[in-house]
Amino acid sequence: MHWRMKIRNEEGALGMQRRFRIVLEWDEEGQGYTVTVPSLPGCVTEGDTIEEALANAREAITGYLRALEKLGQPLPVGDAPVVRRQELVINL
Repeated sequence: MHWRMKIRNEEGALGMQRRFRIVLEWDEEGQGYTVTVPSLPGCVTEGDTIEEALANAREAITGYLRALEKLGQPLPVGDAPVVRRQELVINL
């Protein structure tokens, strides 16, 4: 799953659009969804529903990028698009 973000700068103007691959997984223990952003180390969030997890992911990615900006670190451009990703469930 890819997430395309339009990020506003401090003045409210739109900045460069960035695309990040996220991994959305069902968490049996927590009975919710966990989202990780592989290209942003340590950027992990969760939600009770898919919608909540995705909204939290947007917030987490934005916060991560804003923190990099404040620290004077270079911002990642984003990930290259994945053509297709499919999970197969095999019953034996």
